[in-house]
Amino acid sequence: MKLCRFLPYDSANKKSGTTQAEAYAASHSGILEGDRIREVSGEIWGERRLTGREFRVSEVRFMPPTWPTKIICMARNYLDHAAEMNIEAPKQPVIFSKPPSAIIAPEDQIEMPRISKRVDYEGELAFIIGKRCVHPRPDADMRPYILGYTCLNDVTARDLQRLDGQYVRGKGFDTFCPFGPAVETEPPSPDTTIETFVNGAKKQSGRVSEMVFGIEVIFRWVAEAMTLEPGDVIATGTPAGVGPLAAGDVVEVRISGIGTLRNPVVGPPPQ
Repeated sequence: MKLCRFLPYDSANKKSGTTQAEAYAASHSGILEGDRIREVSGEIWGERRLTGREFRVSEVRFMPPTWPTKIICMARNYLDHAAEMNIEAPKQPVIFSKPPSAIIAPEDQIEMPRISKRVDYEGELAFIIGKRCVHPRPDADMRPYILGYTCLNDVTARDLQRLDGQYVRGKGFDTFCPFGPAVETEPPSPDTTIETFVNGAKKQSGRVSEMVFGIEVIFRWVAEAMTLEPGDVIATGTPAGVGPLAAGDVVEVRISGIGTLRNPVVGPPPQ
């Protein structure tokens, strides 16, 4: 099952001057079935009751599927990516966070910061928390806590990341966390591919089976440290092939069986 948040275009036009968080709050939940969306009440986690309303995909603007309290990301979780960064593969999971203020919807514009000379794409598989989780037992089944899986682009100001020696500023700019459009509730197979395209050219390609630390290990590592709330996002790392973006580019993260996240890239916003 594929779940989503959306705004009908007539509502989306009315909300064009609002913040991302305000637009999300005004959006609707739905079940995506082919080219149609069946509206459900409430959030996409928990009990889902059909309202009886349906929309064509062409009639709506997809929103981020959740508005998380936290976005936790994995660093260097593919051996080939660690190698291209000239960094050793980690012996235990390495995590960092992105602020919710970085979130944008599918098709929204990624803005190049004025203070960065190198902004990179990083296509990733992310999973969404569907049930509050507080320090689970080591033998606890993780499946009831995971709502599903989606596409995420961990956009990164690479020069600032290297300058700072840590991740927060370089990965935390506004517009640096597009994710969506849909959440697939079925777990990905080991052969699920994570690919990134820039202007139609393939730049990244990896498989779930190539992760250094699998989804269950990542979930337990994060959940041991912090309370996870419904809607929280955990990104699983990027394969090799990261590279720069430029104003005018269109970047797509495509994950087999899950969907395609597409965002255009623009220059810095006016001061």
